[in-house]
Amino acid sequence: MNPSQEPRIPERTSAGRDAGLSPITRDGARTRTSDRVYEELVAAIRQLRLAPGASLSETDLAGQLHVSRTPVREALARLVDAGLVRVVPQVGTRVGLISLRDVEEARFVRESLEVAAFEVACADPTVDVTVLRELLERQEHSCRTEDYDAFFLADEALHCEIFSLSGYPGAWQAVQRMKLQLDRLRRLAQPDAATMRELIDEHRLIVDALENADPPAGRALISRHARRALERGPALRAEYPGYFTD
Repeated sequence: MNPSQEPRIPERTSAGRDAGLSPITRDGARTRTSDRVYEELVAAIRQLRLAPGASLSETDLAGQLHVSRTPVREALARLVDAGLVRVVPQVGTRVGLISLRDVEEARFVRESLEVAAFEVACADPTVDVTVLRELLERQEHSCRTEDYDAFFLADEALHCEIFSLSGYPGAWQAVQRMKLQLDRLRRLAQPDAATMRELIDEHRLIVDALENADPPAGRALISRHARRALERGPALRAEYPGYFTD
């Protein structure tokens, strides 16, 4: 890649990027505007609508979000504290780059907690996998239509449901906060139809193991599944060096 060129997000992600930021609207819940701005910016960073290294302007962000600059400034300060945005002297404010060390740590947390959640769910003789089966069908449809965004949402919902079945849905929220770097890598990898097929097959085996109350099979499947994205890390870093740090 020519160093003077800005790295580009894969073509299928560009649609999400072109969609930009969603305007902030009143939600009637008395949530602070800066909180909603923060949540939208985190989502945009997670989904690569704001690319790693992208320049951030308070004025431009306020215009896209239809808010004043004050809540944007407050949200950006929180993002800096969270390590998602960095302020570069004489350059400006930019979206943080992807750290493969942080991706590995997120993988460790996610794998450990999901294996534990799976084992707890397996111990419940009344566990109902109906929702998981429905989510597998949503993934099948997304694969047929090559709708990666819909596939990603159904993928997330399936793993969230495993935590819900364990009785510890809050643990998934902890995983979500931890795995933003991992999600950015997954978005950058953008699986093709063949890879989506493999992921669905792995999901189906995990659901089968849960329905059959088979913890050893579930542990092995979840561990292999959780490490997929990280295996792509070195190749993606070589292809998009401007998106990565360390």
